[in-house]
Amino acid sequence: MNNSEYFSSINDVSVQLNVPAHTLRYWEKQFPVAIRPTTGAGGRRYYRAETVARLRVIRDLLYDHGMTIAGVKKLLRDGNLPENAADLMARGDAAAELRVAADASTTAVVGAAIDLLQEAKKLLV
Repeated sequence: MNNSEYFSSINDVSVQLNVPAHTLRYWEKQFPVAIRPTTGAGGRRYYRAETVARLRVIRDLLYDHGMTIAGVKKLLRDGNLPENAADLMARGDAAAELRVAADASTTAVVGAAIDLLQEAKKLLV
């Protein structure tokens, strides 16, 4: 049997990757281009070996290397998702650059919200 023809259930993948099944379903929504399981009878999800490999990379980037979901989305959008997380780290500190970019936009939004709250406080006092 060819590896690309092999399918694993969501429960099997959950155990292999040590990630809850609900997290895999969430990642399907966050990364629809990279993670497309086949659905069987009753809507059961089955993953090809290539999809499991991408899930492993995504898990490593998120859990082991501290990337954000936004950072992984950017890698996917740019076509730069590595075959393994170590490849990305070998390219330089691209993960840190992506974290900084994602964190900067989050910081700007939070900063604006704090400014609005301070202005509202002045009006109430």
